[in-house]
Amino acid sequence: MALVHDMAESLVGDITPADPVTKEEKNRRETESMDYLTTHLLGNVGRGGKEAGVDMRKIWQEYEDNKTLEAKFVHDVDKLELVLQMVEYEKRKGKLDLGEFVRVAQKIVLPEVREWCSEVLQERERYWKGLRIQASGLDLGKSVIDQSEAEQIARADTT
Repeated sequence: MALVHDMAESLVGDITPADPVTKEEKNRRETESMDYLTTHLLGNVGRGGKEAGVDMRKIWQEYEDNKTLEAKFVHDVDKLELVLQMVEYEKRKGKLDLGEFVRVAQKIVLPEVREWCSEVLQERERYWKGLRIQASGLDLGKSVIDQSEAEQIARADTT
């Protein structure tokens, strides 16, 4: 699922919430792209292509529906990856504040992934404190960190 979920982007590009494209239009473009990739391309590949296309289309739809634990995990890891990229770009470019992307961390659903994200955001906080600069998004990051710590305490209390 992690590999299949971005296949449509190979044709439509990586449309982000910052782009001037509605969610409905993004969904329409990606659905058409997946139908093309899985039906027309894979469907015309020798033995097994049609079945592989059907399977990939089902996996992609499961991701889009976001109802299974696996789909929620892949969605969360996708968000975590964006936060990781943000921190790496900030460090690589030096004093480049990309804090507007921290809001994505608040949308992470699963406690385990939120915990990983919390660690990344703590690293970001230390980086900016080391530069003695108040970066944007640190307050949002702190709320994700606090929520993750509260979940860890609650899990420890139940074991």
